[in-house]
Amino acid sequence: MKITLLGTGPSQGVPAIGGPDGLGVWGQCDPAEARNRRQRSSAVIEAADGPRLLVDCGPDFRAQMLAARIARVDALLLTHAHADHIAGIDELRAVNRALGHELPVFGTEATLSEVEARFGYAFLPITRGIFRPALVSHRVTPGQAIQVGSIQAELFDQDHVVMRTLGLRIGNFAYTTDVLRFPPDSFARLHGLDTWVVGCMTTGQNAVHANLDQVLAWVAELRPRRTILTHQGDTLDYASMTARLPKGVEMGVDGMVIEVPG
Repeated sequence: MKITLLGTGPSQGVPAIGGPDGLGVWGQCDPAEARNRRQRSSAVIEAADGPRLLVDCGPDFRAQMLAARIARVDALLLTHAHADHIAGIDELRAVNRALGHELPVFGTEATLSEVEARFGYAFLPITRGIFRPALVSHRVTPGQAIQVGSIQAELFDQDHVVMRTLGLRIGNFAYTTDVLRFPPDSFARLHGLDTWVVGCMTTGQNAVHANLDQVLAWVAELRPRRTILTHQGDTLDYASMTARLPKGVEMGVDGMVIEVPG
């Protein structure tokens, strides 16, 4: 299985718009380090026999797909309805053209209700050519599994404080972004992992996202072989963080390709 991290940044990206020279707000990140430039968090999971599952579709989606040289996906899973995870939905019309039909989109009742309200036109049936995104809703609940070709993803609940989000596990791989706390049954699903991509917003405290200390405590208990950080804010400078992270934990980078043994 291959996972491409399309983006590994927070809701505003790194750098954020602004700065005295207009070149962006970098926080503690070195602007000269290309790996500190982070677009909004998203990933494509590809099975060995070809099916691809897109996880979230943020405002950088078009540029991310072109950079990764990925021409199509077969389904979309939305972890939640925050704008940095759904604002690229209009760009899915190109995916619809590649497929020639509607794209299935999985999400909870709360997530899909919000998305349908914002992008109502995307859920209309195709009648004459593909001139807009064309999606078909599939409502799911935590504890359920979804099937996309040979990809079977188990979904579980996460506490993002302002809303619930979905984590997913496929075999010995898990992807868990935008989480502050795991309910006990969800945390139990993270045992026995080979590779874990996990949201880590900051070195300090954040009201709705896990910080570095929390993530490292989880890693110490779960002991995955490899942990990769995503949804990284501007306090997480690539070089300085790489120097301090323990063995088996690393910074995610936009465009990173991860091979997970079956």
